[in-house]
Parts: sequence; C-alpha cells; structure tokens
Amino acid sequence: STDKTPDHEMTNAFVEVCGYPLSIFFIVVNEFCERFSYYGMRAVLVLYFRYFLKWDDDLATSIYHTFVALCYLTPILGAIVADSWLGKFKTIVYLSIVYTLGQVVMAVSAIHDLTDTDMDGVPNNMVVHVALSMTGLLLIALGTGGIKPCVAAFGGDQFEDHQEKQRSTFFSIFYLSINAGSLLSTIITPILRAQECGIHSQQKCYPLAFGVPAALMVVALIVFISGSSMYTKTAPKGNIMLEVCKCIGFAIHNRFRHRSKKFPKREHWMDWADEKYDKLLVAQVKMVLKVLFLYIPLPMFWTLFDQQGSRWTLQATTMDGDFTVNPILILIMVPVMDSVIYPLIKKCHLNFTPLKRMTVGMFVAAMAFVAAALLQLQIDQTLPQLPSGAEGQVKFVNLNNENLSVAIEGTDYNVPPFQVSGDYLTFDKPFNVALTKNNVTKKDNLTLKSQTRQTTLVGPSLDLRMVTDLTRKPEEGMNAVRFVNGFGAALNVSFVGTIEPLDISNYTNIKQGPAEFRITNTGGQSCLYNKQMGFGSSFTFVIPSTFDIQSSNCKQAIQAVEDIKPNTIHMGWQIPQYFLMTSGEVVFSVTGLEFSYSQAPSNMKSVLQAGWLLTVAVGNIIVLIVAEAAQLPDQWAEYILFASLLVLVCIIFGIMSYFYTYTDPAEIEARFALPEYDPEEKKKKKDSIVMEWKDSLKRKVSGSRKRSNSSKGSDKQDNDELKQSRM
Repeated sequence: STDKTPDHEMTNAFVEVCGYPLSIFFIVVNEFCERFSYYGMRAVLVLYFRYFLKWDDDLATSIYHTFVALCYLTPILGAIVADSWLGKFKTIVYLSIVYTLGQVVMAVSAIHDLTDTDMDGVPNNMVVHVALSMTGLLLIALGTGGIKPCVAAFGGDQFEDHQEKQRSTFFSIFYLSINAGSLLSTIITPILRAQECGIHSQQKCYPLAFGVPAALMVVALIVFISGSSMYTKTAPKGNIMLEVCKCIGFAIHNRFRHRSKKFPKREHWMDWADEKYDKLLVAQVKMVLKVLFLYIPLPMFWTLFDQQGSRWTLQATTMDGDFTVNPILILIMVPVMDSVIYPLIKKCHLNFTPLKRMTVGMFVAAMAFVAAALLQLQIDQTLPQLPSGAEGQVKFVNLNNENLSVAIEGTDYNVPPFQVSGDYLTFDKPFNVALTKNNVTKKDNLTLKSQTRQTTLVGPSLDLRMVTDLTRKPEEGMNAVRFVNGFGAALNVSFVGTIEPLDISNYTNIKQGPAEFRITNTGGQSCLYNKQMGFGSSFTFVIPSTFDIQSSNCKQAIQAVEDIKPNTIHMGWQIPQYFLMTSGEVVFSVTGLEFSYSQAPSNMKSVLQAGWLLTVAVGNIIVLIVAEAAQLPDQWAEYILFASLLVLVCIIFGIMSYFYTYTDPAEIEARFALPEYDPEEKKKKKDSIVMEWKDSLKRKVSGSRKRSNSSKGSDKQDNDELKQSRM
C-alpha cells in the first residue's frame, strides 16, 4: 500500500477485536517499547557522561540539556515531513530506523574495551567514545522527536467516525503505555548499569544499560511494521503549521507596507492578512497567537523540571541509598489530583481555573527547588573540606614502634606507633616540621602542592615519604581503600595486591556493603579482615609491626583511618522535592495541555502541540544559559537562583492570566459558517443583487420608452383634432 491515495486514505484490512481496530495494538506496543528505550537511555545518560567519559558536573549537565532540547525541537520537523511529504506511516518507519541506529551507536560507544589497547580497564582513545556517543545522541534526538507528533495521531486515524468512545479509550491506554514504559525503564536500566561486564576488565555495564533500550527500539520497529497491512494510512494533506506561518508572515509584511499614517488602522494586526487569506483562517490564527502569547513564561517551568535528570541525579550520587521514585509518584499523583484534589476544590466553590492551576503548579515546582537547596546545605556539611586556591592538606602516619612527636609551626602533635596524626592540617605556604622520637629530632621544610591532600609516611630513620590522597569523594558511591604495611615482611591483600614492608598501596574501589579482605603472608598464612562499607568513603588501613596473622584477633590490630566520611544523608530525603516537583508537573503539564486544546481551533491543535513542545526545548536551553552565566560556587545557591526565577515568572504568568479572556473556538468558528461569512454564499448573494439591479434597470428603461411612445401618440392625436377643428 501507499500513503498517497487519490481518495484521502487507504485501508488495507480493517480488522476489529472487541470493537477496536486490531492495528492499534501494534501501535500501543510500539509506543511502550519506544518510551522504554528513550527513558531508559536517558536515566543513566548523565552518569555515563560523568563517570565513563569523565566529564565534570557542569559539562555533563550542559550536554544532557542540549540533547533534551534537541529532542523537543525536532517534533516540528517530523510534523512537517509527515503532513506535507511522506505521511505519518512512512515518517514513523524511516525515523524509527534512524532512532534505532542511534541507540545501537550509543551502546557501542559505551564499550570500554573498544579502545582499551593496554587492557587496563581504561579506554585509551576517549575521542572515539565521545564522537560515537554524540553521533548516537544526534540520531536519537532526530528519531524520537521526529516520531513524537506522529504516533498518537496515527493511532487516532485508525478509528471510524462512529468510534469516538473507542478512540478516547485508546488515547488513555496509549498514555498509560508511555508511563508504564517510563516507569519500568527508569527502574531497570540503573540496575543493568550496576552490573559489571567487560572482556579485559570488569566495569560498570553501560553497554548493557544502553543495549537493552536499543533492543527494545528494534522490537518497537518490528512490531510497528508488522501491522502495516492493517493500518489506515491517511495521505499527506499539507501542514497547517506552514499555512499559519505564511499567514502571519503575510500580515506582518502587509502591515509594514502600509505603515504610513494615511492608511487606517485595523482592529488587530492579523487583519492585515485579510487581503490574501480567508477570514476564518485569520480568526483561527488570532486564537492560536492568543494562547502562544501565554506560553512565553512557561519554559522556566521546564528549566527546573528537567534538572531531575541532571542536577538532582548528581545530587543523589553524594547521598546514601539507591532507589527510583519519580515515575511511581507520577502514576500515583495523576489519579489523586483528578479524583480527590480537584473535586474537593470544586466542592469548596473555588474558581480554580486552568490558568490558576498552572500558576500553582509553577509555584509548587519552585518550592521543590527550595527543598533541594535545603537538602544540599545538609549534604554539604557531610562533604570533606577540601583545599582551595593555594592551600594544601597533610597528615602524618607513624611507622615506628615508638611515639612520634610532630612539631609544626610551634604546635606539637603526638602520634602513637602505627597511627595517624589526626585530621588533615591545612597550609597555604611552605612550613617547617620537626620530628622527634627517643630524643632524636629531625627537621625539614615541606611544601604542599596547591589543592591537594597528602599523607606523609614517617619511617624508622625519620625519613619522609609523601603520597597523594583523594581530593574528592570516590565516584558512583564506591569506597576507596588502601593499606599501609608496617609489618616487617611483604603482605598480600585480596583486591589490593602485594604490599612491601613500610609501603602503602594504591587506592582500590570497593562496593557498598560488607567487605572482606584476606591478608596473606609469604608463608601462606592468612587473616580475614572485615569492614562494613557505606557510600562514598575513603579509608587507610594501617597494619602494625605487632600484627599477628595467626591470632584469632588479628583483625583487631589493624588501624582503620577514615580519610573521607561516607555519605550520611539518605536518598529518602529527596522524596519531598520529588513529591513537590511531581505535584507541580501534574497540575501544570496536564492542565496546560487541557487548556491549550480547549482554546485551540479544531484544525490547529497540532500547532499548539508544537508550541508546547517548543517551551520544553527552550526551558532546557535556559539551563545552559543560566548555569554558565551565574557560575555560582555552591550548588544550593544555584537551586535558589532557579527557584527565584520561577517565582518571578510565576508572578508574571499570574498577571497575564488575570487579563486573559477565555474563548470558545467552536462558537467563533460557527460564526464563519453563517451565510454572510461563506464565500460561496457571498458570491451568490452578490450575483443576486446584481441581477436584481439589472432587472430593475431594465424595467426602468422599458417604462421610460413606453412613456415616450405614449407621449408621441397623444401629440399626433391632438394635431389631428386641431386639423379637424380648423376644417
């Protein structure tokens, strides 16, 4: 079959099941798989940027929001292609192929073994991974955005005119499939990422986390094509958005041409399009522009909303725990709002109009960011006070059997055998240190590297060895551990390796939970050391010279030094901000779409849909602009800035809403259905008037001639009578 048919549409094989076209089941399954693919990939995208590509928080956030913005810009392109050229079916198929390729490329970009030539678990050519991932994301943005305006409309095309009830039920099931796909993917994909995979080394399994969404997209494409013989495929009829743009462009151009004061003003600037376009189209464009004007402040809501996938995700990496809450809250809050909150407000006789609901939704979203800022303040108190500027930090480990006195700038620190001097000491310039044991003193001058942490090992001859410590929390909630061997012989520690006497190991990342380290000497004897690990901590374990590997209490001799404290704020504290944001979304987004459709002309709902999606794209662009322009040092301050901006926009929107007059598009369109607005009726009426005028004119001419002839006959009779009288 083909999309372009001479009689508007082509139905190949109309099959019904329980009163519904069988074809819609293919469409619903396709949408579920596609949404699983998109949201599953997006759920771990910022983590992929942060931990695989090793980008910092700001760059990861910027690229994430650029991608989301593209996903909401391309629907306009997809709608134009579908309505003006290919038709919905071919547009969905072709762009789904592009979409699938993008997901596959994205999964390939996450294979660390692809460029790991030295087999150490670290890619050697990160440029390849970046290039592949950016190509994949570009294809995904084009695919998911391009099919977004087509799939739901294509599903609606499958119903006959008498199936309005079934069509309404279909849309409910359709949007349920979207939420179901989103919910499952945002739960499953992070679990897949947490697995370890690889050929040469085991790493977080991003290929699996991206590969499963890619596989689901393949399934979506196959399922959709499988129903091809059953679809009703409407032919392209021209895109109304292009017609609207042309109408607006002509009105602006015509108004500019007649800008002189000698031309009379018109009631509305769109009236300057009357010379070329039908009055009904001009009236419909006026209604659309009236709603689009209200859209101007709306992007700020999406600016905050879409940071759930970037800033809030990164905030969660500094917390204790692991769970997903947002999709679950959405499924709960939608029926709660519709069945409980709104009816309760109605019973209280409050005039809670759609625009008032949207204003409340924006304010609630702003409060969500206030909650995020308050939480961030609590998180910041648990984070290590790392050096800044020219500062450096240092602490000392005593690898002697005697007490060690460390005198720094007049302050003495007593360090017992095989223990640490305490918390890090901070210096911003070179300093003198005096080390004393058994009345033997050695002085030295130390210079710390700026913005670094260092541990100084003090050996038996008071010799110093400085090693670099971590200057930030371990990534992805892991725990960094290392061992100092104060024992007189080499020891092997499981997960860590062999450590020579009076030496220190490199850091090894350990997962959250109970950790077991088996310490083995050269004779094969071993001791099991246990430690409960939290999220994001760093430990140095000091093995003393008195360590007895054969003792049942061998593990008690090991000194555990906490370099960086674990995350102590549980992720559950993010629930209030997610609850507020989800409540705001339900009130704002659902109501906004409902309001837009109620105020849109019957043939221009797609124009407002495109405008609505455009606000999402602009909102994500605002994140990039504000984050880059503000350059705030503290994350909580950035949250407060965004909340303040949304409150300001909320006030502006409230004022705009106050002066907005609700209209009934059907009533306005009905006026133009009256005879005086119908061009054909106008022509008939005009022709009738002309005919009547011509008939009237003919009658007048005919009467004038008769009177003239009558006058001539009378004159002749008078002359004859005069002649007779004379005779």
